[in-house]
Amino acid sequence: MTDSPATPAMETTENEAIELQLLLDAILFKYGYDFRDYSRASLKRRVLKRMKKDRLGNISEMIHRVLNDAGFFDDLLGDLSIHVTEMFRDPEFFRALREQVLPSLADRPFLKIWHAGCATGEEVYSMAILLHEAELLERARIFATDINDAVITRAREGVFSLERMRESTALYQRSGGLGSFGDYYTARYDSAILAPVLRRNIVFAVHNLAVDTSIGEMDLIVCRNVLIYFNRKLQGRVISMFAGSLNEGGILCLGAKESLRFTEAAALFEGGLDKLKVYRRRRDASEV
Repeated sequence: MTDSPATPAMETTENEAIELQLLLDAILFKYGYDFRDYSRASLKRRVLKRMKKDRLGNISEMIHRVLNDAGFFDDLLGDLSIHVTEMFRDPEFFRALREQVLPSLADRPFLKIWHAGCATGEEVYSMAILLHEAELLERARIFATDINDAVITRAREGVFSLERMRESTALYQRSGGLGSFGDYYTARYDSAILAPVLRRNIVFAVHNLAVDTSIGEMDLIVCRNVLIYFNRKLQGRVISMFAGSLNEGGILCLGAKESLRFTEAAALFEGGLDKLKVYRRRRDASEV
């Protein structure tokens, strides 16, 4: 008896899987961005959305465009990069930073903080406000990184929608804000320009969590709602990199749906505020 032929739906699924792998290989070899260990379901949704927008018949057509049209690739990179953010998003988390995390680090002579996957920078500037209100900003340096150079450029400018900033006022207040949120920006037409004091101690840079190495010894690392887009292998790599990047007793903050579980480096951390996915790097590695 011969095997029954594959149905058209099966063939389409198999072809799309092969084409998606070839697309990711093309992006890596042509531009150096490695998306191969990102969640395939998320990648496929974003790729199909770009196909529909540009009226492409299949992923093979997209591969041709990627290889021959750098402008098209920039648009696709914007789709594949995750940059959904706002100031003081998840105010419960920022209240915990304000009331528990930063005070636990306040006795250090200098604070080094890494915001990994910072997108357009709203959460980075939220951190700067917390540090300013805790009188720690002048002895802190924030390293804000993202894979996408275009969003890093936007973040560095510190200019945001005035409407969005007004919407963030309530979040700031719920996070335990100590002043008037409006004091941190100047309104100009429909834009809000953040105060220079917030930008002074921030270093923005392009960094790819999938392939790049650590950027230094940190006291606090914030990487929220990024790992959910990675497969388990890449999650493990990134958590290990963070563990190696943190000073003893340093703090790692993840997103609500992210976890250290199932990663080799999990034993290097102890839960501090497990509900909020805030973990402390063990002070003595021999404890593990």
